[in-house]
Formats: sequence, structure tokens, C-alpha cells
Amino acid sequence: MKNKESRTFSELVSELQASADEVASLAKVSETEREIFAEFALLVEKIAPILNDFEDNKAVDTPPIRKAVESLERELKRAKALIGTPNSKTSVQQIEDVTHDLGRSLGLVLFASLDVSIEIKEKIGALRKEMMSVRFELSPSPTVSPSRESEFANELEAGEEIEEERINLDVEDVVLQIKYGNDEELKFALLGLNDLVRGQMVSNEWLNDEGIIPILFNRLASSKPNNRLIIIQTMRSLVSQYTENKEKMAEVALLSTLVKSLTRDVDERREAVGLLLALSDVTAVRRRIGRIQGCIVMLVTMLHEDDPVASHDSEKLLNALSSNTQNALHMAEAGYFKPLVQCLKEGSDMCKILMATALSRMELTDQSKALLGEDGAIEPLVKMFNTGKLETKLSSLSALQNLSSLPENIQRLISSGIVAGLLQLLFSVTSVLMTLREPASAILAKIAQSESILVNPDVAQQMLSLLNLSSPVIQYHLLQALNSIVAHSSASKVRNKMKENGAIQLLLPFLRETRTKIRTGALNLLCTLSKDLSAELTEQLGETHLNIIVNIIASSTCESEKTAAVGLLSNIPLSEKKVTTILKRANLLPILVSMMSSSSASSTPTMCCLAENIAGVLIRFTIPSDKKLQLLSAELGVIPLLVKLLSSGSPVAKCRAATSLAQLSQNSLSLRKSGRSSWLCVPPSGDAFCEVHDGYCSVKSTFCLVKAHAISPLIQILEGKDREADEAVLSALATLMQDENFESGSHCIAKNSGVQAIIKILESGTIKAQEKSLWIMERIFKVEAHRVQYGESAQVVLIDLAQKGDPKLKSTIAKLLAQLELLQAQSSYF
Repeated sequence: MKNKESRTFSELVSELQASADEVASLAKVSETEREIFAEFALLVEKIAPILNDFEDNKAVDTPPIRKAVESLERELKRAKALIGTPNSKTSVQQIEDVTHDLGRSLGLVLFASLDVSIEIKEKIGALRKEMMSVRFELSPSPTVSPSRESEFANELEAGEEIEEERINLDVEDVVLQIKYGNDEELKFALLGLNDLVRGQMVSNEWLNDEGIIPILFNRLASSKPNNRLIIIQTMRSLVSQYTENKEKMAEVALLSTLVKSLTRDVDERREAVGLLLALSDVTAVRRRIGRIQGCIVMLVTMLHEDDPVASHDSEKLLNALSSNTQNALHMAEAGYFKPLVQCLKEGSDMCKILMATALSRMELTDQSKALLGEDGAIEPLVKMFNTGKLETKLSSLSALQNLSSLPENIQRLISSGIVAGLLQLLFSVTSVLMTLREPASAILAKIAQSESILVNPDVAQQMLSLLNLSSPVIQYHLLQALNSIVAHSSASKVRNKMKENGAIQLLLPFLRETRTKIRTGALNLLCTLSKDLSAELTEQLGETHLNIIVNIIASSTCESEKTAAVGLLSNIPLSEKKVTTILKRANLLPILVSMMSSSSASSTPTMCCLAENIAGVLIRFTIPSDKKLQLLSAELGVIPLLVKLLSSGSPVAKCRAATSLAQLSQNSLSLRKSGRSSWLCVPPSGDAFCEVHDGYCSVKSTFCLVKAHAISPLIQILEGKDREADEAVLSALATLMQDENFESGSHCIAKNSGVQAIIKILESGTIKAQEKSLWIMERIFKVEAHRVQYGESAQVVLIDLAQKGDPKLKSTIAKLLAQLELLQAQSSYF
């Protein structure tokens, strides 16, 4: 036989079966007390079949079971020693004691086998009970030889180590140890009580007389984790065996103790929620559980945990508790909304109002709003709005307003068909319904964020007609809604229709509005509608309104308002010279320069947009046809600000800045002072001489891109990934390549690594950008040094572009290839 510690569990069980069979065989052939030993043998023979269930079950190989099985092994050795000596006389009492000891050891196996099947437990329990209750008929006491008595003593000593762990199943001892035992004693007493209950060896009357349930709850509050788990399992057995015990566990103090177990480890939580679910059959329990602080929150938390059993039981218990309206509200506050939604669908009118009102007041996260939408809260709320009385309408609208800030819910609102009802309400003049107009307009403002609202093409015009008939709050929401609608990419028809129907005339009076939010909303709407303004619409913006707008830009403390006002001005066509004169006279230019100087172009989205809009207005003040206006712009410091935007602005801002710089640079050559002038009393310094313009240049007097250090940032834009500003940048660089200074201009571009950047645009730019690039490259390649240095890298791109590019580019490409001597100048290939 292997060493005790080295045996596998399977080997231990096999040896135990063999030992049981051997003891039974010895008992059958015993010459003394034949009838008693025969009866004893029948009992021992029943041990081996039970052990078959353990032999190949690895899940039961736990330290407690192994210890219990080893105690059974020791008892079989004692039995073998008792009957194994030939001619020995054995008393009936000794056989009876050995049988009872075997039963106790089976009890230890039973108590340790928490995870085995009920069928196996029942087999062990039945045999243990049979052995514990056996009584053999008395016969004359046998005599035992002194040497045999010594053997018995040795065998008994071998079993002394488990004597302290044996459970005396006397009911009185179980009760005493449950009441007063230490943690270890309590553990075995609980196992014993479990056995008594499952084996139906005690009545419910006895449990009541002994006060077992209050005692268990008392011990639950003070016990260690392992014992708490067994206590809850025991109580589950009690309510399973005797359903009348549920009423006895319905006391608030007892339930509160049990609820605390919901905060413990996984196993204890699982057992606790299982017991609470079993108790929830009782009305008083359902009523009281919901009132225990933290209970519903913990149940909702467990609902979302990974333990499938605890999650399932938590959901069933929550649903059982949700028949109470207050509980349903607590669940919603904890993030479990299905009961609340169910109340909205099927509850009484008062219940629906209560739920909708609570929903309107909750601080909901986006996740919670999404869950409510998914659980179906939108549809019953819309139904309440459509069919309910005033209080019902108000509560449902307020709830919908709270849910409408989530894009997914906006789509659900549109699908529910609520838009028509909201507009109808806004047009209503019934005084009773006036209180509903504010939440209705707020919901419309949210719904308008979805492009789906354009399914109704008249909705924008209807909202616009309500502006002058509404309170400030409703005006604000309507302007929000209109701004969202006109900003949609597919809303061009809506925008045109609004302008045709007098939208701009309707909105201009709002520029005098004293409320900043409403004024800003009107400016934003005007800004969007002013894109692609026709000449007659521009006339509506007379000098008075233009001065008001300039005053807003100068005095407003609201960045978004200033951004909208500048954006509106940037949309006015450049051909409107009268507007330019008015804005110049209103001192707009120094205001814009001051704003640009004191702010960062990309610190926030609003400031980024403001920089784009200011750059758009500056194009008006740098038009090439008005050198005096250009000079004013340069003197006020516009050019350094434009150059800064080339590096720090958005793609739109870079494009607009490059456009202004290109316009300024067109006049640089004509404004430069010739280096050969003899009439200058004091010649300019050498630093002022510009090799590109072959004369004396400065930023403020000639708007020179070279002196403004703009060449490098312009080329860096071409080298970057964004292509929006390419055409404007190439236009600016092209001003360096005018007929009389193309050679010096090409040197400047090459020196700043611009040739390769321009070749890159030939590969990836738009057709217009490619066209401008080819124009510049044609002049660069007039210089032999540049043909030698860049011709090889350019020819691959040019040939590819000739084969795959736009047909209108081919004649220019042919000239370039001829310059590179890859085609004859008179070739008709293209």
C-alpha cells in the first residue's frame, strides 16, 4: 500500500472499497455471534457501491472529503481488528459501537460532500441513518484476551485524531453548538442541522420551539465568511422543506441582516439573493425588501455581473419587487429601467404620470438614455403626449425632453411621428396648452439635429413663421432648430426657399435683440443663409444693419456671437464695393486685426472658426484693384497675421490667408523701388533689397512675400497632407513668376525646396491645382539649371499625367516635355 499522503483520491477510494468488502467477508464467516455478524456484514456491504460514485469524480477530491473518507477507512480497520482474530469472543455492544462509529464517519462524508449530487447524498444519508439506528439483540458478553485488548487499544489510538471532529448527531448538541459554539463547532453543527433537515429527522415544530431561525440570523450577523455561506444555505433548506418558515423570515431586522450579504463575496451573494427570491412569495417580504437601504442598488449591480445564477435571480427578484411603484422608481434611479418602462406602457394613468415626471427629473447619463430608448420608453411617452390630458402631456413632454439629447433617441422620436404634434402645439392659441410650448420647442430643437427632419420640407418655414409669435425661451429653441436644419448638407432647397420667403428680412430685426442667446441664434442663422447671397438679398443688409453687426463684433463678450457676425460679413460678395466702403468707414479692419492679434487661431473650435471668418473678411480688404486699401491693411499689420495663419490656422484659414497674400503680392513688383534709382538721397539698406523683385521691398510698402517670410510656410502647406489650400498657395507662388522676374522667382522657390512640393501636387492635387502647378513648372524649367536638377523626377510624373490626366492639361504638359527634350516642340502627340 502506498504512503497515506501519496495516494490519489481514486486510489484511496479503491482501497476503502476493498477494505469494506474484506470486513464484510470476515463478518460472514465468523464463528461467533453468527446472526449478529451476518446482519453487520449486510450493512458493511452497502458501503462499497456508494463509494463507486466518488471514485472517478475529481470534483469531490477536496480536503474535507478526503479527511472524512480517511476516517471511514480507520473505522473499517477497527471493525476488521474486532472480527478478524480467530476464536475471539466479541460482545454485542462492541459490534453495535463499531456500527455506530461507521455511521458517524459516513456522516462526516455526507457533511463534507457539499458539491455532490442530491442522489448520492440521499444514499449516504440513508445508510448513515440505518447504521446509527441499528440495535443488535443482546447475548452473553464475550471475554477478550489481554493481548487482543491491547490490539483494540492500539487501533483506537490510531483513530484518536478524528475523534474531536466527529459530530455527535444528538439534536440537543446541534442546537447548543449553533447557539453557543465557536466558529469550528458552529460549522459542524450547521452541517449536522442541514443533514437533519434534509433527512426530515426534525419537525418544523421542533425548529420553532428551539428558535432556530432567529438564532441563525443572529449568527449570520457575526460569523466568518464560510459559516455565513453555510447559514444561508441552511436557511434555504429550511424554506424549501417547510414553506411556512418564509413568514418567520419576513421580519425587517432579519431581512436587513440578509441584505448585507449582498455586499459580500460571490458565493455568499449568490446564496443570499437566492434566499431573498424564495422569500419574495410573501407579500410582506416584497414590501419590506424594497425599503431596506441599498438593497435595490445591490440587486441592480448584481444583475450586470458575470455570475449567471446571481444575475438571473436578481432579475427575477427585481421584477417581483417592481409591482411596487416606489420600488420601480428606485430601480430606475439605480439604472434598471425595464420596470419603469413597463409602468409607462401598462400602468394606470396616475402611475404613468408619476413615472414620466420622475424620468424628467433624473440626471441621466448617455448610457441611461440609450437604455431607456432600447427598452421602449419613447413610444409610450409619445402616446401619452398625443392622447393624454394636460398633466399627462406635460409630464411626457418633460420626460421626452430629457431623453432627446441622445442622437439615437432623436431618430426614435422622428419615427414615432411626434413632429407634427409638436408643431401643432406651437401654433395653438389655447391658453391651457401654453405651458407645453416651451418643452415642445426644446424637443424640436433636438429633433432638428437629425437630417431625417427634412422629410417634411415645410417644417423650417413653419418654425420661421412662429418666431415673432413666441416667448424668448421658445424663440431661442426655434432658432436652435432652424440653425440645425439649414446646416444639413442636403438642405440647399430648404435654405433657398427660406430666403425666397423673406427669412433674412424676418431675422434682421433680431440684431437689435438685447438677449445675447437669441441675438446669437439669429446671427448664426443669418450667417448660414447668407452663403451664396444674390445681389438683391445683399441690398437688404443696408448700412444701418452693417453698422450694427460691426458694433456687435467690437463690443460682444460672446465668442460664438462674434464668430457668427464676422461669418455673416465674410459671406457678402466681394463685388459689393459699397459694403467695403461702409465696413472701412465703420473701422472694421482695425477691430479684426486687434481680435486676431489677441487670440490663438486654433485654441477652441469657436476660435478656429472665428479665425477662418476673419481671414474671409480680409480677402475683401486686400483686393488687388484697390492699392490704397491694401496699403491700409499692410500698415495695420495684416500681413504678419496672414503669414501666421499659414502655419497655425485650419485648412480653410490657410486657404483664405494664402488668397489674401496672393492678392497683395500681385502688386509687389509694381510697388518696389528700383535698385538703380539715382534720385534717392539716402539709399535703402542692403537688407531691404529683394532679389526676386530686383529692388527695395518691405512688408508694409510693397507687400513682398519674401520680406514677409511667407515662402517657406506656403511651400510647407503643399508638402502637407491636406489639399484644401493648394490652389490659393500656388496662386501666391505664381505671383513670384511674372514675366520679368520668373528667373529670380524660380530660384527663390527652388531655394526653399518648393519644386519637389509642386511636383507632388501634379500627382495628387485637383485639376485646377495641377493646372497652376504646370504653369509654374513651365517657367521654372526655362532655367537650364532647374531642368538639369529636377527634370528627371518631373518627367515620370508628367508622362503619367499625360496618359491619365485631364485632357485640357495635355498641351501644357507637351510644352514641359519639350523643354525637357522628351518631345519635339512641334509634336502633335498631344
